[in-house]
Amino acid sequence: MAHEAALTKGRPLGSIFFGGGTPSLMPPALVADLIAAAQDHWGFTCDIEITLEANPNSVEAARFADLAAVGVNRVSLGLQALDNEALHFLGRAHDVAEGLAALDTAQRVFERVSFDLIYARPGQNEAAWEAELRQALSYGTGHLSLYQLTIEPGTRFATLAAQGKLPPVDPDHGATLYELTQAMTGAAGIPAYEISNHARPGQQSRHNLIYWRYSDYAGIGPGAHGRRGGMATLRHKKPENWIGAVTRNGHGLQSEEALGGEDRAREALLMGLRLHEGVDLARIAAMSGIKSGRLVDERAIDQLTEIGLVHRNGHHLQIAPAGLLLLDAILPEIVAI
Repeated sequence: MAHEAALTKGRPLGSIFFGGGTPSLMPPALVADLIAAAQDHWGFTCDIEITLEANPNSVEAARFADLAAVGVNRVSLGLQALDNEALHFLGRAHDVAEGLAALDTAQRVFERVSFDLIYARPGQNEAAWEAELRQALSYGTGHLSLYQLTIEPGTRFATLAAQGKLPPVDPDHGATLYELTQAMTGAAGIPAYEISNHARPGQQSRHNLIYWRYSDYAGIGPGAHGRRGGMATLRHKKPENWIGAVTRNGHGLQSEEALGGEDRAREALLMGLRLHEGVDLARIAAMSGIKSGRLVDERAIDQLTEIGLVHRNGHHLQIAPAGLLLLDAILPEIVAI
């Protein structure tokens, strides 16, 4: 923190996010010390958001009141499913009853609560997801993260898929579930503001918006990535290597790389176009030094606008709701750098 703060003087923190692994297993006194150190180094905005990721089990829920008392004002719970068979398939240690008990505790002690669910699971039909999402919406949280199941290389799911034991989700079925999700969350007053994240007005994750709007953030701790003044920072991943580097150098940096204008512009476009608000091409041009005409393929944008997948108004560019279903295919077409 001291190293990063020295390079970002005069810039108070607007958010802190304790994430990765199981930060809710930290003793609350340690969380208090970390928050106090961050405040000493940077200072806080008056409405700072301090989020902590937590597993929804009784051991971690027992710490929630103490974590709230030391300054955590938002919690993100990894519920992942409201079905015991699905939780077992996803490799989660908690069951539905334990998860909902943790959610109840969180809602009693934290100002803001979010939880995540994974849908488009094997065998999950439209009626099953509709019932599960209706149950999730009934709890009234201000934020929901709703992700379709994806198969990542090197995971247990990838092995099962390779063995033919995990059939891929039919894209049309996935699209139907996505559209159902948008309709139900919108009707419940918790619409999507990013492709997989939904919030009531004013309840968006301010910290995640920093990433998506391509602003600076300090990545602190083992394996943490950061963006600082056009630099990409990366900390050592293994805790023992990180500790050794801190001891030797006063920081745990593994690398610090200056990003060129094209890299910065590309990252800003790929992150920002995930948001329903879209991007300001003039801002990205000014930030990166790349003229706005070079940032995007105007011909592709015109074609996609004609069929209702993209909206363009001057320097403002956004993916239309229908286009978000096809985001992975659209981005390579319109991002020109």
